[in-house]
Amino acid sequence: MENITTNYCPPNVTFGQIWVANGISKCFTDTVTISVLTIYLFIFGTAQLWVYKKYGTSVDHNSIAKSKLYNLQKILLYLVPLLSLIRIILQATILNEKKIFGYMILNTLLTLIVYPYSVHILRIERHKRLPSVPPHGHGLVLLGFWTLAFIGENFPFMNIGKSEWWFYLNTPSDQIEMALFVLRYLSNLMIFALGLRAPGIIDNSEQNYSSLNEDMHPGLSFYRNRPDDNSSTWKNAWYKIKILAPFLWPKKSILLQLRVICCFGLLAAGRAINLYVPIYNKKIVDSVTDTPIEFRWDLVLIYVAFKFLQGGGTGGMGVLNNLRSFLWIRIQQYTTCEVEVELFRHLHSLSLRWHLGRKTGEVLRIMDRGTDSINNLLNYILFSIIPTIVDIIIAIIFFVSAFNKWFGLIVFSTMALYIIVTILVTEWRTKFQRRMNLADNARNAKSVDSLLNFETVKYYGAEKYEVDGYRDAINTFQIEEWKCLITLNILNTMQNVIISGGLLAGSLLCLHTIVIEKTLTIGDYVLFASYIIQLYVPLNWFGTYYRAIQKNFVDMENMFELLRENQEIIDAPGASILNVKRGQVEFNNVSFGYTQDKIILKNISFVAPAGKTIAFVGQSGAGKSTIMRLLFRFYDVEQGSILIDDQNVKTVKQETLRSAIGVVPQDTVLFNNTIKYNIQYGRIDAPEADVIAAAKAADIHDRILTFPESYETQVGERGLRLSGGEKQRVAIARTMLKAPKIVLLDEATSALDTQTERNIQSALNRICNNRTTIIIAHRLSTIIHADEILVLKEGEIVERGKHEELISIEGVYHSMWQAQLQKDPELSEDDSSDKNNVNVVVKSGKSYGHP
Repeated sequence: MENITTNYCPPNVTFGQIWVANGISKCFTDTVTISVLTIYLFIFGTAQLWVYKKYGTSVDHNSIAKSKLYNLQKILLYLVPLLSLIRIILQATILNEKKIFGYMILNTLLTLIVYPYSVHILRIERHKRLPSVPPHGHGLVLLGFWTLAFIGENFPFMNIGKSEWWFYLNTPSDQIEMALFVLRYLSNLMIFALGLRAPGIIDNSEQNYSSLNEDMHPGLSFYRNRPDDNSSTWKNAWYKIKILAPFLWPKKSILLQLRVICCFGLLAAGRAINLYVPIYNKKIVDSVTDTPIEFRWDLVLIYVAFKFLQGGGTGGMGVLNNLRSFLWIRIQQYTTCEVEVELFRHLHSLSLRWHLGRKTGEVLRIMDRGTDSINNLLNYILFSIIPTIVDIIIAIIFFVSAFNKWFGLIVFSTMALYIIVTILVTEWRTKFQRRMNLADNARNAKSVDSLLNFETVKYYGAEKYEVDGYRDAINTFQIEEWKCLITLNILNTMQNVIISGGLLAGSLLCLHTIVIEKTLTIGDYVLFASYIIQLYVPLNWFGTYYRAIQKNFVDMENMFELLRENQEIIDAPGASILNVKRGQVEFNNVSFGYTQDKIILKNISFVAPAGKTIAFVGQSGAGKSTIMRLLFRFYDVEQGSILIDDQNVKTVKQETLRSAIGVVPQDTVLFNNTIKYNIQYGRIDAPEADVIAAAKAADIHDRILTFPESYETQVGERGLRLSGGEKQRVAIARTMLKAPKIVLLDEATSALDTQTERNIQSALNRICNNRTTIIIAHRLSTIIHADEILVLKEGEIVERGKHEELISIEGVYHSMWQAQLQKDPELSEDDSSDKNNVNVVVKSGKSYGHP
């Protein structure tokens, strides 16, 4: 064909000529770019396919979710070779004097081969899995190929100043060439971006595991939606920013808002100072090298003043930075306070179901790391990353205008390559940081859990077992920490190579311009060297900042999981205040189960009349405690309704419902504070006289006075310094002080001796007269005077009536009574003696300190 020449390159140009007419040769760049891409993909891509063929396992097609972005990814990978084919066809018809050279044919043919080959690798990655390799994210082979391809598309910008190129759109051919270039550039850019997103690499194993775990342990919903190891920490970044936004801007304080504005003003001033420091350094050098030589003490003063404001190369010790740091302290404290308070409030708003499944040590660790990461994140982004990027942009503009475009190109290429490599490798390292955090959480959870159960460890002599388990947790953490640190060293080495290469190229070009072309002065070299080194110092920290941002995002993810945890029990819209006049409690056909597979309560119906006592008995697991939890609204009923004075508990505010109910649990847990604090917790504003009266009524006042510090005695972690009976009497005193309308007793005297139990029952009789009371009992002697006894068996009420009635029918209650008589022969004596007392728990009266 006449359009095809025998020349590989255009006339008067050889392949070895890289620079042609102050620009880079298209023959050279097109050949080298496509050759590097082809060799790279065929070597490493073929090796990857061999690994998948030998070790990979196919994934069930039904488990692979459809993805529009994945389809877009494939379309773009086919579009690039199609554009190359269109370009060579147009080249033979209307472009460039209708001539086709050898490098054009080579470029088109290899493009038509290598891009479809990358699609084949992409499909293999989507449909096969390797053992022990995280399935999320593309392999380094495809990511490297797409990165190199995008870098290759940027080479034409080196010729942007050449008049014979198509950038100026002088002819229709130029316009067509420009349109094809824009399409190719955007296509490769989107391929690169989609490669980081990896929309086609989806695995549901973790989701299935989480679902299984949640079914087995419904309280573990905190572990739902935990990010996979390879997902980017920038995922859902807008969601994270939206949650944090209300805490960042101090909208309640004008003074803090002015501080924020001042901080950003100082930041902008610092950018200008960074530019003028090397400029005045050049002026000083020129003043002593150019004739006539002058003693420019004024330049020295200005230079030193700028350095005083700037500080070191990163501005770390400068006046501007120190002043900005001082002003930012109060803003940082405001953010920390707001986030910690909101997180603490949110944790208290979560349901009992969630709290039964969480690990205290892990939650505390998440709170600490999450709140610390917010402040660190703000400092790194606002005062490190953004200023560094702005400095880079200013430097590129300055070098292009003050020197020439080649200096700007060197700075831009070095910075861009450095940032791209940093982001790619850091994103790859994210999984190691996440795994290290999980191991750190497990290590702390292990230590806290073991120390909280100190007595149990001693009971079973398991100190060595606990220490060995903690050592294993530390070893696991250190293995993950080693992986995290070794990948950090790899990243640092790559960054050092890029920075050193850029500095070498710029220095050689600057000296060439000074010595050969004689268009620059020695001062210009000093300006270039000092400015570029000043620029490289914060850029060298860019990787550290970016890694720190990644780490902070990872640290924040667990905190965001806590904030995302939905409140299971919430007030209905327009919820009213519970108005308790009589205190009647009614269950109507209530059914409930903690999981859908196992129903705990089945059609429970009963009425606890105002001022009466209702007692529940039955074997463990029959649903007795569940009834109390439903009444207190730790859970919402699924079927039926719970009424208090004909008001549905689901339609009233939780605060007013719980203020009307007093609970004495079987397992009493106290705050690590004084005895007075724990009793006064029943009514925080109660005077000391009421606290003492409640302690006397609970038969613990005299015992408290025997302690060295009396009511100021510290009870220890979870009340461990007190005996079981003492803890239970403190809980009874606390409930008495609250003076509720309704009393719930979960075997409230189970830890007491017989005499103390009788004393407390007598006190409860005097204090709680005419209060509606619901009791859960295991010792039947404590509820023989109840107005009605309900016998539960497998979630159903099988018997109901008074003690004498249930004994006479010889049913389940009768069998339980006989069994307890055999275990405790004195039970019948307790029965007869208790008949002289009026039941403690039903009654209600005036509370302490109230008329």
